[in-house]
Amino acid sequence: MGTRAWALLLVLCGTIFLEGIDVAMMAVAIPTIRSELGLSTGTAAWVMSAYVLGYAGFTLLGGRAADLLGRRRMFLTWLTVFLLFSGLGGFATDGWMLVVARFVTGVAAAFMTPAALSLITTSYEEGPQRNKALLVFAGTAAGGFSLGLVIGGLLTQLGWRWVFFAPVLLAGALLVAAVRLVPAADGAPRVRGGFDLLGAVTAAGAMLLAAYAVVRLEHGLHDWPLTALAVLAAAALGGAFVAVERRAAAPLVRLGILRKGSVVRADLGALLFVGAFFGFQFVVTLYLQELRGWSSLQTAVALVVLGCDAVLAPTLTPKLVARYGNVRVILGGFVLAVLAYGLFLPVGLDWSYAAMFPTLILAGTAFALAYGPLTIAATDGVAEQEQGLAGGLLNTATQFGSAIGISAVTAVYGLASSGFGPEATLSAFRTALTVPVAMVVLGALVSALSVRAERRAVRSASQVSSVSASQTSANPAQRSGGMASRK
Repeated sequence: MGTRAWALLLVLCGTIFLEGIDVAMMAVAIPTIRSELGLSTGTAAWVMSAYVLGYAGFTLLGGRAADLLGRRRMFLTWLTVFLLFSGLGGFATDGWMLVVARFVTGVAAAFMTPAALSLITTSYEEGPQRNKALLVFAGTAAGGFSLGLVIGGLLTQLGWRWVFFAPVLLAGALLVAAVRLVPAADGAPRVRGGFDLLGAVTAAGAMLLAAYAVVRLEHGLHDWPLTALAVLAAAALGGAFVAVERRAAAPLVRLGILRKGSVVRADLGALLFVGAFFGFQFVVTLYLQELRGWSSLQTAVALVVLGCDAVLAPTLTPKLVARYGNVRVILGGFVLAVLAYGLFLPVGLDWSYAAMFPTLILAGTAFALAYGPLTIAATDGVAEQEQGLAGGLLNTATQFGSAIGISAVTAVYGLASSGFGPEATLSAFRTALTVPVAMVVLGALVSALSVRAERRAVRSASQVSSVSASQTSANPAQRSGGMASRK
């Protein structure tokens, strides 16, 4: 790649880095924000959940909008919205302002991130160049989250409002660079028959309700009728969305893409892997802070080793992918994650950091092996005019995965908490840790199916090639015989 291609990649990766540090810094700062603004527990929870609702609810629509309305237009527009509402959060004086700011910031990320991903998949040639770009993109995402934990801890000590203002400065720099570097003509097709507004409304409604139901899972059995109602309403709107898309002249989502097995397996694998990763990190954070009494900054520094994939993803992973292929590297990442999380199951009350380190370094390495190749697999072989849709499906899977992972470990922890004292709390933590282990085991099984499907495809292609070769070798003799008979 030339200098301009690398510069464009850095800008596009900068947006996923921005999204990663934004989420991580907020996770570190929320206790201080709650204390200084006097927020209730429910309001503080909604400050965190609002972003998830906005992101998960609109990322599918955001991905398709990039295809239909222009990737450059969507990228620049929603990067600007992200900048403005992050700044608004920094000036908040009440809980509702923070909730609104975080929700709109999540919606902006839902449009901005798939647009950035589709710009990569359409700006770089399919093959090693695109794979390299996607692996750098994936590594930057995890690196942003890991560094965001440390940066958030430092900025919170200066003042929690800097957690909102720092992303504004980064977003402003990216916006200035993007105006010059993002190609003006991104191949967005014209929308025949008008934009599928009804499909957009039903899709956004179904995703919002589904995300709301997932977020409520962490409350366990408390107020379960509302959670059940949200699930039923999401299912009804989802059914309505499918019916609309089948009849629409220009559907928002071509349902045929969901019949592409490699894409579906990659999205499901991403959901399980990211869900396990965030669920594990959430449990470890609670263990270190609530049970061990570590400060937020100490915890952030301890977990920064998880960001080793920011180095491994663009250096080691491309070599492994070139030698073994995507699906085998993905399977290796899942197997390594099973080992990493399994090693932490017998965690004790007085474990040293040295005892935790193998799990942390293995988990970061597993992320480097799995996440980038999953991104490649989720967009590989998809037509250029649907790259935004493919990116939207992948981001939908990852956002729902993170929400499901955190909500599931929280719910299991709550159900397992049956006593008081350190031993009872430790037992609940151990029980909650089985959730990420189960998720990566299931993900490994899905990845094994992908390996099996690839072997079948290779075997089938080999048989077709053999038949074609035999027919080609037989044709000269047939032609010779025909000529002799005519003579």
